[in-house]
Amino acid sequence: MSDAEVLSAALADPDAQPLTDDRLAGMRRVPRIRTLRRALGLTQEEFAARYQIPLGTLRDWEQGRAEPDQPARAYLRAIAGAPEAVLQALTNAARTAD
Repeated sequence: MSDAEVLSAALADPDAQPLTDDRLAGMRRVPRIRTLRRALGLTQEEFAARYQIPLGTLRDWEQGRAEPDQPARAYLRAIAGAPEAVLQALTNAARTAD
């Protein structure tokens, strides 16, 4: 099938309409933080405590009431890439602070 035929077939099927830019813009995204937390198998409370993020902040991010700022996004990328290394760094930092 050519691209034109595919588009024509899609437009002919009322149950499989392509997304318009307006509909796509109006859709809610699943916050990546929730996906990350679930991939690690942690509850909100466990994730917040482990990575020293205020629980209310985590909930706001997950529920879309707030977006992580640039440093928080970098921190979340570090957690996603190496969760055990981040945990170890936090543990080491806590030991040296005592």
